[in-house]
Amino acid sequence: MSGMVALFKAMLGSLRDLMPIVLVVVFFQLFVLQQMLPNLLSVLLGLVLVVLGLTFFIFGLDMGLFPIGESMAQAFARKGSAFWLLFFAFCLGFGTTIAEPALTAVAYEAAKVAAQSGVIAQNLPEMESYSNGLRLTVAVSVGVAIVLGVLRIIKGWPIHIMIAIGYLGVVVMTAFAPRNIIGIAYDSGGVTTSTITVPLVTALGIGLASAIKGRNPMLDGFGLIAFASLLPMMFVMAFGMVMG
Repeated sequence: MSGMVALFKAMLGSLRDLMPIVLVVVFFQLFVLQQMLPNLLSVLLGLVLVVLGLTFFIFGLDMGLFPIGESMAQAFARKGSAFWLLFFAFCLGFGTTIAEPALTAVAYEAAKVAAQSGVIAQNLPEMESYSNGLRLTVAVSVGVAIVLGVLRIIKGWPIHIMIAIGYLGVVVMTAFAPRNIIGIAYDSGGVTTSTITVPLVTALGIGLASAIKGRNPMLDGFGLIAFASLLPMMFVMAFGMVMG
C-alpha cells in the first residue's frame, strides 16, 4: 500500500515538473501562432506516456539505482582495497556511458554528418567504425574521470583546482584539435551525463564519502559528474586528432 502511495506521489511530481513546458507550448501555439495543436489526441497520449515514463524512471532510481550505488561504494570502502574500488569506479563509468542512449544518438549523427562532409568514407562500415570509436572514446574518458573523482574523495584533493586545470587543458586542446571535432567534443561532455550515468555516479560519490572517515558527503560526495563532463571533451578532441 505504501508503495502505491509513493508511486502516485512520484506521478504527481512528474506531472508538476512537466507542467511548465506544457504551458509554454500551449501559450505559443494558441496565442502566438494562433492555431490548434496538430494531432491533438496523439500529443495528449504522448504526454501521458511521458508522465508515466518519468514516474517509473524516478521511482526505479529511488528503489534500485541509488541504493545499490551507495551500498557498493560503502562496501568497497570498508573492504579497504583501493585497487578494486578504482577498478569498480572505472567499470561503472565505462559501462553506464556505453549504455547511454543520448551518446548513441549523438555518435550516430556525428558519423552520418562526418560521412556527408567527406571526413570519412560514405559507407556503412566506416560510419559504424567512426560511431563506435567515438562511443568507446567517451566511455573510456568517463571511466578515467570517475577514477579521478574517486581519488579526489579518498585523498581530499580540492575540486576547484582540478576542474580549473581540466578546463585549461580543454582550452589548449581546442587550439590544436580539428575544427570538425570541436563541437562534437563539447557536446560529448553533456550527453554523457544523462539518465543512466548521473544516478549511479552520484550514488557512488555520496556512498564513498559517507563511508570514509573525515569526509563530508555534502562537500566531498558531489563533483564526480563534473569530471564526467570534462574529460570527454579532451578525449574526443584527441580522437579527432588521431582520426584526422
